[in-house]
This record gives sequence, structure tokens and C-alpha cells, in this order.
Amino acid sequence: MRLALVFNPFSYKTHEENLRVVQRYFGLFPPLSMSWVASIARAAGHEVILIDARSLRLTMPEVAAALKKFRPDVVGAMMTTYMFPETLSWLKYLRAELHTAGIKCKVLVGGYNLRVYPNESVSHPEIDFGCVEQAYYTIPALFAALERGETDLSAVPGLAWKRGAEIVVNPHPQKINFDAFPNPARDLLPNDLYAEFPTRRKNFTVMITSLGCPFKCAFCEAGGCEYNPRSPATVVAEMKECVERDGVREIDIFDYEFTGERQRVLDICAGIKREKLDINWACRSRVDTADPELMKAMYSAGCRRIYWGIESGSQATLDTLNKGIKLEKIVETMRASRRVGLENLGFFLVGVPGETRESVRQTVEFAKKLDLDYVQFSKLLAKPLTPLWKDMVKSTGKDYWRDWVLGKETDRDLPRPWLKGMTNEQVDELARWAYKSYHSRPLFLLRHALKCRSFAEFFRKTSAFLAMMFSRGGGRFLAYPENIFKVIARRVKWKAGNE
Repeated sequence: MRLALVFNPFSYKTHEENLRVVQRYFGLFPPLSMSWVASIARAAGHEVILIDARSLRLTMPEVAAALKKFRPDVVGAMMTTYMFPETLSWLKYLRAELHTAGIKCKVLVGGYNLRVYPNESVSHPEIDFGCVEQAYYTIPALFAALERGETDLSAVPGLAWKRGAEIVVNPHPQKINFDAFPNPARDLLPNDLYAEFPTRRKNFTVMITSLGCPFKCAFCEAGGCEYNPRSPATVVAEMKECVERDGVREIDIFDYEFTGERQRVLDICAGIKREKLDINWACRSRVDTADPELMKAMYSAGCRRIYWGIESGSQATLDTLNKGIKLEKIVETMRASRRVGLENLGFFLVGVPGETRESVRQTVEFAKKLDLDYVQFSKLLAKPLTPLWKDMVKSTGKDYWRDWVLGKETDRDLPRPWLKGMTNEQVDELARWAYKSYHSRPLFLLRHALKCRSFAEFFRKTSAFLAMMFSRGGGRFLAYPENIFKVIARRVKWKAGNE
């Protein structure tokens, strides 16, 4: 079988939790889940291409031309809930172009959205199959069945498919062993294009070393999901492959909670040092799972930045969000992290239950007290499968995300029924004010200017600051514009090889 995976561009959405300017400078990230699908399909003996149309800024006709040349049996895409309509429009166009050219390919979609809305996702005529769970068992079984010409696909685990007018969602009884997954097929990606706002070294990539999270924060879709980590040996081997094959020098580990198993982290750090890997890396952590000795070991193994889920400067709010942490512990951990030499980024939420202007001001002052290197003030959003989402559906009698996937909703601000006396417009303004207040301090600006290691980094941070201070958004959305000239060069090279 010949599989073509396409990661399409997408625009900024009104309902997003980040401000437009924040999302613009957030970064360009590799489609990691799609590269995992690619490696799983290749391991099963199938031919795969992966087109990152978003990073290369390719158009629909350009991608269609490449697909006609490749002649895929299956076209695959990742369906996030937020970007569902745009991905669907790409699939509709590409499928029509290929069918017109006599290439009768099938369309397969996967991603987190399929776990929430499998029937709604596959209901569209442009989509033939949906991978509801992880692809590890589903893809090999589906492709084997298609090669045999089977029409009854009820034996394919975790597959959503159409039997006449009926949509069938098969069970997935197999237990996922994340450690058995092959490494993502990063060799199919333009690794030199990827970056995020704090990036200092190239090439840059992201990793996921564990699935799920044992904690149960009220706003997080992963809360309470089974924690499923890869072994230290597997993690270090993937890092080594990134360095030696893909030229990676900086990695951001996207686990919901990287430091949850202390000995595992220590073993990973020991493995990085044993292999003498020349990398810097970052991770996400709770303040109550990273002690000073652990952070020292992480720093000695190349960790240079930790993203902390702090959320609020109010203890009452933390308790409402079921964070299970104390303000005193946050202060203690940030001090210990700074002493080790790590940079600290704090995630905060605006528009939480009981929010007022005074509580936002309290959170911003707390963030300043922590002396964080980076901050992110996100507007609290009721994401699918979170307790907040369930409460929103119950209170409004309407599931916005379901109707969005079905094409019955428009892009708009979602209601925040947990807020009393505060509008969405006020939440947006308070989030913007929080950024301005935190970043406009003269000593903070001076410190960051002196820490810049290149003109590109200085230009990136200066541009983001000016945009935050003076821009109101609008116009065409261009993600991470710093890379534009390199993107143009890579785009020309890609077109030359695919025409």
C-alpha cells in the first residue's frame, strides 16, 4: 500500500485559548503524531510520504500535484477538533483531484478528535476511515485488509468505518505498549524549519516520552488518563537518532508531566550523558514532582528550560481547578530551579471560575514575584472531554464542538458559564493586559536583551514584544514569520523534487 500523509495549514481561530499574537510567535512544530503513523506503516512494509504543507506553506494545487505523482492508495490527515473544517476542506479538494485523475484513493483520518467524536468525524463523505485510538494496531490491520480486498472491516481494532449508510466504530481490545512504538519518521520532515519562541539551537524537534497523566486538573483533557511511559533506554535511543540522523540540537519534550517518575528521569539523564549527546532540551512539569536534586541532574544532562503548570496566583483558584498544589510550593520550586540555572516558563489561566479583575492582577503580581523567564497567559477554554466541557454542555444544553465537527457551527467565542459578571471581551483584554504588564518592565526587557545569543533571537523577541504592545491582530495569519526566507528556499527545493 502507498500512504500519503498531509499536514495542512490552518488559520487562527476566534475560539482559541491563546491570543492571536501569541499564537503567531508560538512556533512551527513537526506533525509528530503523523510521523509516528508513517513509521508504523513503514514498519508494516508500506510506502509512505509525509507532506508538511503547513511549514512549507504549500497550496492545495501544489500538494495535489505531488500526490498525483506518488499515486497513493490512502491519503491520511490529522483531525484536531479546532482545525477540523480546514482539514476537511483540504481532504475534499485533494480527494476530488485524485479521483478526477483516476487515482481512487481512500481517506483516513486520526487524532484526538476521533476519540471524542468518531461518528461525527467519519460522517462526512470525504472521509472513509477513522483511526480512533493509537495507530499501532489499527494501521497494519487496516492496510492488510485493504490489500486483501476485504469490505467487512469489523476485525480492524479501533477503526471507524462505513458499512453502507451505517457508521461502525470497532472496539480496540489491545493494550497499548508505548515502548514498542517505532521512533517517529522524522527523516520525512523538514527538520531545519521547526522552532519555538525560546529556541536557541537548530535543528529543533519535539518528543513525547509518555502518554496520559495521573493528575486530574479540571481544565485538562488528559487528566486521569492512564500514564504510559516509554523506557529510559527507548527515550535515549530516540534522542540519539534525532542527533545523529536528523541534526537535532534542541528538543522540547511535550509530555503532560515529564517528571512524574523520578527514577525514570534520572535514568534518562544518565543515558544522555553516557551517550554524550550534544543537545539542549526542555520539558513540562508540576512544581511538586521536581525536587532540587532532580533538577540538578536534569541540568547536567542538557535540560535548560522547564514549563511549569502554575495556572493562578490564588490558592482558592488552584483548589477550584483541582491542581493539588500550594502557592508556597510554587515559590520554593521556582527558587530552586533558578539556583540550578534553569529557565522557567509559567503557564497561567485567565477567565477561571470566580475570576475578577483583581484576581487577574493578583496572578500577574505573583508571576512577577516568581521572576519567570517566560509566561503564557491563556484564556480558559472548555476543551472536549474536560470537566469544564461537560459542565458547559450541561448548562447550555448544546455541544459546540460536536456541531463544529458536523459543520453546523461557526468560529466564535465559546460561552464561559462558570464566569459571573465577566464577558469574553473582558477576558481577552485582561489576558492582553497580563502580557503587557509582565513584559514591559525595564529590567525584564534589559535582562532578556542581554541573554539573546543571536540577532535572530533578538529580532524575534523584539518583534513579538512590539506586536503584543501595539498590534490588535487582524490580517493574514502567518505562524512564526522569522523562518520565512528559509521556508521559501525549502519550498522551492520541495517543488523542484515533486514536479
